[in-house]
Amino acid sequence: MAVSDIVKEHIDDNGDVYYTMCTYDIDVKATNSSGLAPVISYWINEKEITDDIRKLRFSPRLPSSYIQDYDAFQAMLYTKEQQAINQLYEQHSIKPKNMSTPKQILWSFFVMILAMLPLLVVIWWIK
Repeated sequence: MAVSDIVKEHIDDNGDVYYTMCTYDIDVKATNSSGLAPVISYWINEKEITDDIRKLRFSPRLPSSYIQDYDAFQAMLYTKEQQAINQLYEQHSIKPKNMSTPKQILWSFFVMILAMLPLLVVIWWIK
């Protein structure tokens, strides 16, 4: 029996009730809204389960105390969250994508000089 979209209830041979996660096939998407922090949403196929994840994480009862595989589920979600955030930041980065490490260092140095150029012009103009 499914307690929610992500938690399933089981009854063993002795009649004891235990809970497990329904699936580990969850897609995590990070989007950027008008704020500074990314917005993370969770999906199973085409159904959004963000509210279910929040209810589980912020429930008064600690989920790892009654869900057997909750720690592994949290580790999987953490990994997927980090990947989604990294993909979002890579999309918005001005760093060229297909450069070798020395070229990326030169690019960073060029951007730093370009950012300091107004300051250098003001210093030169004052003297």
